[in-house]
Amino acid sequence: MVSSVLISLVGLLSLNAGCLPSPAEIGSGSPIAVSAAPSGEAPSGAQITSRGWRPPAPLDAKRAFSYLERLCKIGSRTTGTAGMLQQQRLLEDHFVALGGKPEWQVFMHKHPLTGQQVEVKNLIVRWKPEIKQRVLLCSHYDTRPYPDQDPKNPKGLFVGANDGGSSTALLMELAHAVPKMDLKVGVDFVFFDAEELVYIDNGMTLGDYFVGSTYFAEQIVSTPTETTSPTKTTYRAGILMDMIGDKELQLSWDEVSFKYAPLLAKEVWGIAKELGLKEFSPRVLHSIRDDHLPLNQIAKIPTIDIIDFDYPTIASRSRSHWHTMADTPDKCSGESITKVAAVVMTWLQRQKP
Repeated sequence: MVSSVLISLVGLLSLNAGCLPSPAEIGSGSPIAVSAAPSGEAPSGAQITSRGWRPPAPLDAKRAFSYLERLCKIGSRTTGTAGMLQQQRLLEDHFVALGGKPEWQVFMHKHPLTGQQVEVKNLIVRWKPEIKQRVLLCSHYDTRPYPDQDPKNPKGLFVGANDGGSSTALLMELAHAVPKMDLKVGVDFVFFDAEELVYIDNGMTLGDYFVGSTYFAEQIVSTPTETTSPTKTTYRAGILMDMIGDKELQLSWDEVSFKYAPLLAKEVWGIAKELGLKEFSPRVLHSIRDDHLPLNQIAKIPTIDIIDFDYPTIASRSRSHWHTMADTPDKCSGESITKVAAVVMTWLQRQKP
């Protein structure tokens, strides 16, 4: 995840040379009223008790966390590496076993260090592929080459437990639920490669962000229109998830999401309110550069980003785990992953034809 914090509780703060120019400020951290979603029901069994979170069946917090641990045991999963190849095989086998229809979107990209062509592979897993009206659930699944924000070892091993791992584990877990749901729309899980195939060298950024999602968005635009191609897929909305596994989960709106898809943002946070999930705070805190940018700007798919950029908390930003060797599974929890999954699952249940 390559985002920059532009809007915070304390004002404007740029953390990254790759940040976008700040759009007009929305909210500056002020709460915005969110109404509960008007129709549909919360998933049966979702409860917050004195003993903690109990996700709705068939979601399982322990299983979700085990997926995260399994991904991190691979080690680095940077684009074009052996670790990424191992992860790709794992994911394909996982989704085939659960009834998904995986396909690969493959293209070549110039490596920012070597100049050689590297293979980039977006994974698309389709559920109910016969339905043209579809929604996107997205995650990047590559890891940053190095933990370049680590104060002690910026060239060490980066396993990306929260950043790249948690949202991938969420979709692995959600795959247990989707085949059992009476969905009125088709659902595509999309795993973007090369979200951050980027190197920092002497303060300079080498490489491009959002390579996989940009290619995906461009292919949607270049596909023949529905008039000339009856099989053309139409995406009505998208939800990107990134850094959603933090034990100290805090999810606010980001400014880009609220600019391009405000109704969707309010709907999703309204569902969280129904479920009693106080981790979802209806206020704008940051402007996030992430894979939802090309989906909104190029493909014109209203897409929001569910992301906890303050990892672990706003107060601890000076010692953030983001892009450091500290981004490991022990900083994450299956409870956080399944809380977000429960909200997304409810949103899917409420989609109309």
